[in-house]
Amino acid sequence: MPEASRIRAETDGGPLIGGAPRAVWLTLGAAPGAVSVQSAAQRLISERRPCHLIWDPATGELAQLISVLRAGCALGAADQLDWSPERIRTHPGSVNSEGRICVQIGVLGHPCEPFTAGPLAGIEAIVSWLDSWGVQRRWPGGRPEGYRPDGPALAASALRAPAGRRSRAQWARGGHFGASQVPLCDNAGPGAIDTDRITGPHGRPARTRGLPVPRAEPAALPIPA
Repeated sequence: MPEASRIRAETDGGPLIGGAPRAVWLTLGAAPGAVSVQSAAQRLISERRPCHLIWDPATGELAQLISVLRAGCALGAADQLDWSPERIRTHPGSVNSEGRICVQIGVLGHPCEPFTAGPLAGIEAIVSWLDSWGVQRRWPGGRPEGYRPDGPALAASALRAPAGRRSRAQWARGGHFGASQVPLCDNAGPGAIDTDRITGPHGRPARTRGLPVPRAEPAALPIPA
């Protein structure tokens, strides 16, 4: 992404396996300004759970860790930067690689305080870039649910639920999703964000560039502009 600084992750989720282009919004459990984008990136990279982009909505600071043509590693991993070994969760790697494009955006924020309630510096540049990769400005799962700190019981029920807020049918349509809406993934964020402030009240067709055929090569590709 042209506006993003480059902080290259040494690992990624491998090749993408195809499907509708999509973007997933996560929160990293740190308030904007409390930690730098660079520090957050290094933390996720060191723990082998990088997302594609890390964004501070208060300042517009943005970093890209992984090529858009490769899968991320954040879905199903620990939600917050203050990671600890006991919070490692087993998750199917294919969730991260589903879609011709599956961009994971880690936002400095907390799910109990929706980041759309504050400034969104740089949001149009991010969404326009996603447009160019064919991610439609729609939310098939609707507005993500509010954060409910119910612990492991909620996580287990979310993994079992094939419908509703983690619907496979909605996921297959592509577009924008909160991590809490991704099937087989028990991430809690981003909370009850105002989706209209991200993609607009009615959405619009994406300005699609030619999408690549999914590749099987194990080597990471250079991060494109």
